[in-house]
Amino acid sequence: MNFLTHSLIAGMVFSLGLSAASAGVVIGGTRVIYNGNKKESSISVNNPDPTPYLIQSWVEPMDGSNETVPFIITPPLYRLDKGQQNVERIVLTGALPQDKESLYWLNIKAIPSAPRKDNTLQIAVKTRIKLIYRPASLKGTVPEELADKLTWQRTDSQLQVTNPTPAIMNFNEISVGGKKLNDVTYVLPGATARFSLPTGVTGGAVTFKIINDYGGTGKTHNASL
Repeated sequence: MNFLTHSLIAGMVFSLGLSAASAGVVIGGTRVIYNGNKKESSISVNNPDPTPYLIQSWVEPMDGSNETVPFIITPPLYRLDKGQQNVERIVLTGALPQDKESLYWLNIKAIPSAPRKDNTLQIAVKTRIKLIYRPASLKGTVPEELADKLTWQRTDSQLQVTNPTPAIMNFNEISVGGKKLNDVTYVLPGATARFSLPTGVTGGAVTFKIINDYGGTGKTHNASL
């Protein structure tokens, strides 16, 4: 399993992907897949650091809106001492579409304890990972197997991808004419997404890779504009 480790740096806050740092809170995964045929999903949080942490967790919409999210996390707030591990349970409490996947942010904030009479600056680190709800009707669906159904076209200085499938497509990389695009993200089911093309790229073959359920990278897919 991949692990996401976060270190505390005085005066700065970072998210470190797949790190091997020796200090900080370790989260047991880079994403959570909530299968609709299950009553709940879970993720572990471990503290190998000598510093105790207060852990606060919550789910929010991908667009940062104030809409009510259909999930609760238990426990939402707890103390994690040195060498301790806790398992957070994620429970669906509302209705979501049953014909396609849905995407949310799972936030886990680690707040270090500050020693008394210590003027050291203590920084809280917030980790955000993707929470993907996969309805029971899509059990066994693997985005990798549907990736070749994506359609691509160039629109001015952007590459547009349309996703006719019920799966969320999280991109590891996209290239056009052999040049990689910057800041590629994902495309939701039944939606389109646009990414800026590198300067000077007017066309050429499209190659891309999808991130799988475990945070790994799949095979290279080929497409045309």
